[in-house]
Parts: sequence; structure tokens; C-alpha cells
Amino acid sequence: MSPPSHTPTQPAPDEGIRLSKRVAALVPCSRSEAERYIEGGWVKVDGQVETSPQARIAPAQQVALDPAASLLALAPVTLLWHQVPGGALPAPQDRWSGDRSGQRVAPGLLRHLTPLLPLPPEATGLAVFSQDRRILRKFGEEGWLLEQELIAEVSGQLAEGGLARLAQGLAWRGQPLPPAKVSWQSEQRLRFAFKGIDPALVPWMCGQVGLVVTGLRRIRIGRLPLAPLPAGQWRCLQPHERF
Repeated sequence: MSPPSHTPTQPAPDEGIRLSKRVAALVPCSRSEAERYIEGGWVKVDGQVETSPQARIAPAQQVALDPAASLLALAPVTLLWHQVPGGALPAPQDRWSGDRSGQRVAPGLLRHLTPLLPLPPEATGLAVFSQDRRILRKFGEEGWLLEQELIAEVSGQLAEGGLARLAQGLAWRGQPLPPAKVSWQSEQRLRFAFKGIDPALVPWMCGQVGLVVTGLRRIRIGRLPLAPLPAGQWRCLQPHERF
């Protein structure tokens, strides 16, 4: 008995080409420049803005570049975000109405942000994201020198001499932690100011002196304060601002 015959595999239908390739031919420009135009929100497909360079475009679809398109207007961005517990990464619609930077931030640009001095997911407060090579290099080389200020909501009974131990006297994995400034803000609030300590260690630090952290909020990094940025919203770092 002869084996059953098989229908030959049919070629996949034409899925079009990548949008970045179409734009590169349209401008003309390099593929990397085309991707920046697309992610910058300068490209429309059939009249709608498309910010994904990987989008597949059929030959019949209309691709247009905004006449005002300029790569010079797409400067690398650094965002200051008021992180909320369990919140997603900064989203285009959450830009603060009080942002006075004047910087154009297209939705596609938010895909390439690197978190700097990240907070634990359950914490709130000032978080920094950047794609600016100068900022990334500064944090990579000098981030440990930037003072961070945090407020910890605590419960429990502070052990005798606990503030002194928090300020200078704890060791993590056999290494002494850098000194910290620690003071009471209220009966349930401790203020921490330190350099070179991961904020994720604050609950552990408090646990060593009899306290339980029920909330953690960062209110400053270097010279930049959190206020008046509303919870869940972000703004761009302004040209004159320095960490």
C-alpha cells in the first residue's frame, strides 16, 4: 500500500516589508535614522501614526513622513517619574501637565528607557529613567555618590541605640554599610539620607533594630526633589537641572 500523498506546503502570503525599510527608501536615509523617525511619531501609515519600526506594511498601504520631521527635535530624554506601588513603567498618557521642559516625547521613545537607581516595586516616589548617554554614564560612574532621601513608614518598637545603629553600625553580607543620616519625622516616620545604599535595603535595616517598614517613599535624588510631581505622572528633566 502506497503512503498517503501530502499536499505541498503553500508559500506564506505576502506579509509586506518592515516599516523602517519603507521609510529608509522614502526619505531616503539609513535604517537606524528611519527607526528614529518612526519612534519619534513622525510617520503615518494610511493616515495613522505608527511608532513601531518592526510593523509590516503591505505594498498598497500609504506611508508618509511628516513634513516637519526632524531628528534634531528628538533629543534623548530623561524622565522623572512619581512611581506608585505596582505601577507599570511610565506611559505616554501619564505626562504631567505641569511639565515645562518643552521637549517632544513620542510614545515610541519610551521603549528605550533605562531605570537608574531603581526603587523596589512596592515603593513610591522619585524614579529616574533615561536614554541619554551622558546621564547613563554619570549614574554608572557616580550614581553611588548621589544622596538619596527617603521616608519610611514604620511600626514596632525601636531597639535601644537603634538610630545610631541605622546611621552607622550595620553590615550587609559581611560588609559595613555606608553611613546614613536617620531621624524621626513623626512617631511612625523615619527619614533616611544616604549615599551608596540600595533603597531596597531599608526594610532590612529597620528590621535589624526592631522596626517593620510598612511604606517607603523616595523624595529626593541629589539636588532634584520629588515635589510637586503628582503620583503616577512623569516629566522630562529640564536642560538647567542637575542631579
